[in-house]
Amino acid sequence: MKTLINLLFALILATPAAAQDKMSVILDWFVNPDHGPIIIARERGFFKEAGLDVDIVAPANPADPPKMVAAGKADLAISYQPQLHLNVHEGMKLVRAGTLVATPLTCLVTLADGPIKSIKDLAGQKVGFAVPGVQEVLLEAMLRHHGLTTAKVEKINIGFSISPALMSKQVAGVIGAFRNFELNQLAIEGSKGRCFFPEAEGVPAYDELIYVANPDTMNKSRIRRFLGATEKGAQFILNNPQESWNIFSATSKELQNELNKRAWLDTYPRFDTRPTAMDYGRYDAFEDFLFKMGAVPSKTPVSKLVVDVTAP
Repeated sequence: MKTLINLLFALILATPAAAQDKMSVILDWFVNPDHGPIIIARERGFFKEAGLDVDIVAPANPADPPKMVAAGKADLAISYQPQLHLNVHEGMKLVRAGTLVATPLTCLVTLADGPIKSIKDLAGQKVGFAVPGVQEVLLEAMLRHHGLTTAKVEKINIGFSISPALMSKQVAGVIGAFRNFELNQLAIEGSKGRCFFPEAEGVPAYDELIYVANPDTMNKSRIRRFLGATEKGAQFILNNPQESWNIFSATSKELQNELNKRAWLDTYPRFDTRPTAMDYGRYDAFEDFLFKMGAVPSKTPVSKLVVDVTAP
């Protein structure tokens, strides 16, 4: 019996560990608190438990991730629901496969001590935007909500120099600022920002950060397991926000600063704890919104925008 037990033990030790399925996930930008569930899933071993070896890649250009997935060069990319609608109309092979942050983060920011107290005050002023396209549509909708048009403002492409453009008064307001980052950055620099929320100013609510996949090349099993692991990550964060911040920030010295610490506190309550859940009405409403705004020539059916990776 002892000999048999020793033999079985030797066989167990000699058996190679099960191979991990490799996946590549392209972030929307450099690692920041928005990516908390992904990093926590990696650091806590949730990907490994799901049989996945996940390569997390920060892009050189934030416009590249959806293009890489559409071209079959990555399994998943983090993108934005409004951008997905436009990408699909452009003919890109993309669908929403899961959600990371299920509430809008974008807002129109002005300086709290400046002359802009309401959106109507933007008439005759300069308004900056970070990314052309969807942000301009959001701005136009918010202006229309107050009886204005974009002809009443001067639009300026300021790239990602959002806070400096505001503080230097290059512009009176900026659309495309993230309420969990730019407001904190302004506060750290000694300025206070005022945020006008799109979802309260004529724009339908939408998922800010989503995972997009190529419907022709996607592996549903791997994506389903990935989302299951990030769901565990989001739940762990909600239950242990301080410990999660310690784990997250320990992965890079660049994360260990006051801005990221404040952003973490503003971001973690917004992580989607049901990343595979799908609100079809939300996507239909936003598609209808874009069509009525003249941003798209026709309405794309929701079935062409999303996929349920949990379905057989």
